[in-house]
Amino acid sequence: MKYACQILNMNHITRLRKICRRALSLIAILFLAVQSFAQKLTDQKLDKMPVKLETDFALSALPPYLQANATVYLLDPDKGYYVARKGSNGFICFVTRTEWEWGEFRNDIAAAISYDAEGARSIFPVYQDLAAMRASGKYTAAQIKSIMTDRIKKGVYKAPARPGISFMLAPLMRSYNGPTSDYKKVVNMHMPHYMFYAPYVTNADIGNTPDVTKDGPFVANAGAPVLGERKSPFGYFIVPAGATEKAKIMKDNQDLLKRLVAYKSWFNTESGMKH
Repeated sequence: MKYACQILNMNHITRLRKICRRALSLIAILFLAVQSFAQKLTDQKLDKMPVKLETDFALSALPPYLQANATVYLLDPDKGYYVARKGSNGFICFVTRTEWEWGEFRNDIAAAISYDAEGARSIFPVYQDLAAMRASGKYTAAQIKSIMTDRIKKGVYKAPARPGISFMLAPLMRSYNGPTSDYKKVVNMHMPHYMFYAPYVTNADIGNTPDVTKDGPFVANAGAPVLGERKSPFGYFIVPAGATEKAKIMKDNQDLLKRLVAYKSWFNTESGMKH
């Protein structure tokens, strides 16, 4: 009887040990998962660009005659965009630091963009919501991509209601290297250009090729690969600035370029350059 009890006790202890090992393994897995998720959320936090630098960079998107009376939005990494200067001519400008279509958070993207009144009404809210969600720390990049896709499909974000223009005349932009989210590499570009709203239009519609190898205007629509052809409302006709205008933009903004490089080395155009 005593021997039988000892066997039972040993079996009970063995079972307890197995249960404890499984529990510890589960705790370890949960700990690693939480740690990994927390790390991803930490990685998404952007740094605050110096106010004067961000303001000047944002304004450089506009032609000089519109800069004085444009509204300037700056990015608070903890909250999102806020009005730093209220304008009166209907144009807004800001520096975008996140692109939702690629489903990733990067800390080395920066492009100055401006919109007319219609773009400020219909397109800028996408950037505002995107920045606020990233700043909140509550979402992964993949979750935000899913949310934005769903909102567009449900009509929360709509195409511009009339023709209009977005100026991107800054001397430098750092972004993905192509007109759609099929392009994955981030590069520096000296490519001041004009953007005219062209929702649901394709390059085939204007006689260009899908990979934009023809000279002249082309269509850019980062959301097309995500939402499907002719289903993404935020497409643009891209018209590059002419050679003379581009040369003047580069010359007039030499100081801004130096300040950007001094702020972050990835603004340096010696490598990873695209014209």
